[in-house]
Amino acid sequence: MKTGMKIAALVAASALGLAACASAPSASPSASPSKSAGPAFKACMVSDSGGFDDKSFNQAGYDGLKRAVTQLGVTEAHAESTADTDYAPNIDNMIQQKCDLTITVGFLLADATKAAATANPTKHFAIIDNQFLDASFKPLTIANIKPLLFNTAEAAFLAGYLAAGVTTTGTVATFGGMQIGPVTIFMDGFVDGVAKYNTDNGKTVKVLGWDKAAQKGSFTGDFNDQSKGQNMAKGFIDAGADIVLPVAGPVGLGAAAAATDAGNVKIIGVDQDWFVTAPQYKAIILSSVLKQMEPAVFDVIKTTRDGGFDATVYKGDLANNGVGLAPYHDLDSAVPAALKTKIDSLKADIIAGTMKVTSPSAP
Repeated sequence: MKTGMKIAALVAASALGLAACASAPSASPSASPSKSAGPAFKACMVSDSGGFDDKSFNQAGYDGLKRAVTQLGVTEAHAESTADTDYAPNIDNMIQQKCDLTITVGFLLADATKAAATANPTKHFAIIDNQFLDASFKPLTIANIKPLLFNTAEAAFLAGYLAAGVTTTGTVATFGGMQIGPVTIFMDGFVDGVAKYNTDNGKTVKVLGWDKAAQKGSFTGDFNDQSKGQNMAKGFIDAGADIVLPVAGPVGLGAAAAATDAGNVKIIGVDQDWFVTAPQYKAIILSSVLKQMEPAVFDVIKTTRDGGFDATVYKGDLANNGVGLAPYHDLDSAVPAALKTKIDSLKADIIAGTMKVTSPSAP
């Protein structure tokens, strides 16, 4: 995972995996599921280094596991990683605890997940944000691993259009934790949304932090150190940005702190609705790009418990509510009615297929 070749291969995996997806099931499980009266089922989860209290990516997945415990009556175990060296031991720990399904949260756990699944072919696994490739870089199906993928570029496109319509300085910004496909897919969509707003309205809103064409931009190098997010966001704010989209897990909360200090800057959250998960910053949360991992995790647990596990890729998108744009909450009045209507129209066009949102990490 530390070499450029492996990162490039895994980034390509995200893109090719999404392109190879079959039709996605609904992101919302069937209503009022009942607890099973059958054999005991144990569902387990391993976080990436952000931990389960990251207010974002890992927490969203863990919420799906907790919901399964409450609504389905399954038992659970979980292991929280603090470094990449924890991934393989933590997955092995779940196997030793006799987990029936182990869900690994994130692209960075791909190698460890594949190794564990290969060594334990009778165990079931699911991984968020990764699809495997063979030696020819073609999608590879591993019979006991189900990939859970999300086309967040679609929702981030709407967020970019929103940001361009609300900014008063004419400058917005985005940055990532690491340059990997599940991060840059947000940034690609955001940049294209701003560009669409400029085209529609004859404006020249600038985006700092990401050049989609060159696939180059600003990254903190990890998902943990909030001071790095605070410093990077401050640099953008000093350059004139008054809306920032941080795609960096807990590091993004550092950007929210910088925005609060500035006093006139708004944040667009990622993965979960930050108005809810980071209420200390709710006064500056314009919206969030939602990555609906909770229902996807719940669904794969329920399906596996009921004997229906398969390795078909799950893809969340706008059409099945697997991704979306959160409400504007306390900043609703800052969004003009005409802009709200246009964003709703763009969402409908994307769902209908009359507007295409593209990214090297998406279909």
